[in-house]
Amino acid sequence: MADKLIIFDTTLRDGEQSPGASMTREEKVRIAKQLEKLRVDVIEAGFAAASNGDFESVRAIAAAVRDASVCSLSRANDRDIARAAEALRGAARPRIHTFIATSALHMEKKLRMTPDQVFEQARLAVRFARQHSDDIEFSPEDGSRSDPDFLCRVIEAVIREGATTINVADTVGYAMPEQYGEFIRMLRERIPNSDRAVWSVHCHDDLGLAVANSLAGIKIGGARQVECTINALGERAGNCSLEEVVMAVRTRKDYFGLEVGIDATQIVPASRLVSGITGFVVQPNKAIVGANAFAHASGIHQDGVLKARQTYEIMQAEDVGWSANRIVLGKLSGRNAFKQRLSELGIELDSEQALNDAFARFKELADRKSEIFDEDIHALVSGDHVDAGEGYYRFVALSQRSETGERPQARVVFAEGDSEIIASGEGNGPVDATVRAIESHVGSQAELLLFSVNAITTGTESQGEVTMRLSKAGRIVNGVGADPDIVVAAAKAYLAALNKLHATVERVYAQAPQ
Repeated sequence: MADKLIIFDTTLRDGEQSPGASMTREEKVRIAKQLEKLRVDVIEAGFAAASNGDFESVRAIAAAVRDASVCSLSRANDRDIARAAEALRGAARPRIHTFIATSALHMEKKLRMTPDQVFEQARLAVRFARQHSDDIEFSPEDGSRSDPDFLCRVIEAVIREGATTINVADTVGYAMPEQYGEFIRMLRERIPNSDRAVWSVHCHDDLGLAVANSLAGIKIGGARQVECTINALGERAGNCSLEEVVMAVRTRKDYFGLEVGIDATQIVPASRLVSGITGFVVQPNKAIVGANAFAHASGIHQDGVLKARQTYEIMQAEDVGWSANRIVLGKLSGRNAFKQRLSELGIELDSEQALNDAFARFKELADRKSEIFDEDIHALVSGDHVDAGEGYYRFVALSQRSETGERPQARVVFAEGDSEIIASGEGNGPVDATVRAIESHVGSQAELLLFSVNAITTGTESQGEVTMRLSKAGRIVNGVGADPDIVVAAAKAYLAALNKLHATVERVYAQAPQ
């Protein structure tokens, strides 16, 4: 029987460290449940010691997830580890993941510790963590740039203390594939007790090599766990893409000889959910989950696919959750038909009230759009409406006037808490006028870093999905809005971002100095 490759998803921890990708506890639980449907083996739910919000998110996910291990990151100190253990108390299969930097650069400049001090802290941290759980993962941060002799000494000691998974992190995406794979193989061969732990890879994409490095670590180095995120979300250029590494191993089983337990049909629903909640739009040419991933424009390619799909398709779109089906429902369609289509798309809502709210939004859209696509349904339930429709600021109505040679004007009606506000503004275009109208009352003084418009489906009737990224006092947040009227979608997106700024949450990143 082929070896099993453990899929460790860190979308909710490392993925959330993307500027603007912070999620609420409820959003994290929704994603965790989707990851459970995807059948990932380990869900890294957060960094419990970072903030009260992260602690509560880890605890909520630990209570909600039964089929996957739930993990919390912690620095190599007793306080962090105890906090992680407390948050994971309700988990069916808890894992504590502790880390400390081991490269000379990080030890000297960031930690200001000697190698002997780092060695001792790593060893004692794993010993303490072992008192709280039998499943302990240890990561030497910046491991790929660490001195091999020192790294061997540290890893041998932490395995002796009870670490069951060793994760060699390429924290800054510096490694090259063959070099990284050989590095892990060397460690496994030199460390006497290496066979007592599962070896893992965690690669960043600063040079665009996260997936290649991870696959090399698996094939050459013998790693049997890969740490990855949905849509390659993560700090700086991102992490290893879950969808890419999983489908590479599945598609080339002849080469890797590995089994993965992932339900690949849930990959696209997971991608859509994460994109909708974080506001990070998936590029059309993104492998596996991009809109063009299975599109054929060349006449030669089209001819080949029509004759035999395998001529130009090494995997089928249906295998990863894509569907060409349209939902043939309109304003006269019933709730049960809508519910059935949600089920076919792999979408589960938390309650009857959530279903009723989604159905109401569907009926409203059906009044404005003659043909509803699956992509429209995903947008209706992706979470975009939560910030714009249920937060402190809530969109009500909008009217705008734009004429060639005249300065566009907008009048926006929105709720602020229990009050209804009517604001007007003018600007260089209808969107600018709309934002200025909202700001004339709110006065957030936030800087707009990104304004992005994406058509959810084809045709002029398509819903527009707008992402607004705002920055204020060091905080970066995303707001997403969807509507057939792009100006309305922009207003919803701006209010969604303001809601996140309004809901101030303490945040301490996992890479913070000790």
